[in-house]
Amino acid sequence: MQMIIVDDEAHWVDNLSMTKPWHTLGIEHVHKAYSAHEALQIIDTHPIDIVISDIQMPEMTGIELIERIRVRDKKIKCILLSGYSEFDYAKKAIQYEAVDYLLKPPTDDELMGAVQKAIDQLNTEWELISSLKRTQFTLRENLPHLRGRLLLEALQGHRFAAGEWERKLANYDLPFHDGDYALMLVRMEEEFRHYDNNDQTLIEYAVSNMAEEIMGEFMEVWGVKEEHGYLVFLLQLKENDTDIGKETILEKLSVQLQSKVKQFLKGSLSIVITEWFPFPEQLYDRFRQASAYFRQIVGDEREFVMRVSDVETPAAQGPLDVLYTPPSFIHLLESGQWDAAEEKIVAVCEELDEKWSESWEHCMEAGFLITASFTNLAHRNRLTLATLMGSDIEWLQSGKAFSTISKLRKWSLSVLGKLKEGTSNEIKDIRSEYVKKIQDFTDKNLHLDVSLRVLADHVNLHPTHLSKIYKIETGEGISDYISRLRMDRACHKLKMTTKKVYEISMEIGYMDPAYFIKVFKRQFGVTPQEYRDHHK
Repeated sequence: MQMIIVDDEAHWVDNLSMTKPWHTLGIEHVHKAYSAHEALQIIDTHPIDIVISDIQMPEMTGIELIERIRVRDKKIKCILLSGYSEFDYAKKAIQYEAVDYLLKPPTDDELMGAVQKAIDQLNTEWELISSLKRTQFTLRENLPHLRGRLLLEALQGHRFAAGEWERKLANYDLPFHDGDYALMLVRMEEEFRHYDNNDQTLIEYAVSNMAEEIMGEFMEVWGVKEEHGYLVFLLQLKENDTDIGKETILEKLSVQLQSKVKQFLKGSLSIVITEWFPFPEQLYDRFRQASAYFRQIVGDEREFVMRVSDVETPAAQGPLDVLYTPPSFIHLLESGQWDAAEEKIVAVCEELDEKWSESWEHCMEAGFLITASFTNLAHRNRLTLATLMGSDIEWLQSGKAFSTISKLRKWSLSVLGKLKEGTSNEIKDIRSEYVKKIQDFTDKNLHLDVSLRVLADHVNLHPTHLSKIYKIETGEGISDYISRLRMDRACHKLKMTTKKVYEISMEIGYMDPAYFIKVFKRQFGVTPQEYRDHHK
């Protein structure tokens, strides 16, 4: 856990933060803030759990600080300290759900006890949120979506280890076990295509329910809608005492599904079913085979129930596997996973070497898809392949890049490196632009509110994200930069003008001159007036 101590009296903050055994309570880090504004900046950039704050502070009171904290995060626990035993303060503290209200100076037992109370409340709340019962309830609520997502990933070629499959099936309460499986692909025909998106979803849901009802008497059923619009059902035969063969049962139930949909939903279905196969080893191949059957055999014909035959596909006509196995190449580029993208290129070329070393078409297929992905990302980043590659673009224009597998590998890896470099440079330029905007805005508005949240709103970024970007680019935090800028400007005005100290205080963003004097002395060891006198 992380805690912050807030007080305009620096010695009080330093004493509480460094001399108390906070680690014995599980507090990993204690932050220090010498004003409420500084505290808010720290809260915006760090995962603060507990706030200990004085009430009487210039510019913003501890009560006002809690009020602003509640807008940001309702879970942060606040403890208030005050030198006055006033009912109104205590009432306000209760209103904003302060854990405790202590009179200064509190005893160690009082202070440690209040923090322990805050920790106990936090633990209780988070235990409730993360409790097994609540997790199980949430899981049940989202189970259909999670199940569908898992099956869809498997159909797209995502590989899971055997142990991982067993764990996921158990977690998602899917009653599947070792044995034979079949796939049933359902295509909803033209009668259903005039529905709008919402009605279409309801119709698909109705068809899925009917399939589960009809098939469920004899089989375990697990269904999902895949990306090409087919409803896909993974089926496993339950134990049964009938003399009917499993192939016959599957075909009979498929015809029955067609009939009931026709009768009650007034539309037709075309159905392709696979041979029985071991799961999960052959799931992806069987799904791809069944999808191809719709394209090659069923075509535009309607209301078929067809079984996929185990016809051997000539080797020269087979598809590339690695290129289309998730995650896709364009996805890896878009998410900046450069190492994984490089591994993808290498794996594609290894598959070409192993299976299609004599096939120029397969090499061209891989080259075109890789090139399209490169071009798409370059254009998104306001670049062109020609600019990125220089004279190497001639390889692409002449077709040499795809003429052999070795050239494809060399060319693709070279372009990937240049695209990565170009994207990284653009990111650096964008970060530099953010820093420039922040510094320009702060320079012009130092006399106004230049808190982290205001600056983040100015550049349309989240405060935490902005803070990290600024730190990466400049090596210092935004609050450090603002403090340094204020002190630099204060020194300049003290030396070069005859303005009053309170006027300078207002011009650099300190509404309370007394607080400005205190901060200035903490920074330079002298008051502003002493600094001015020394530099006359």
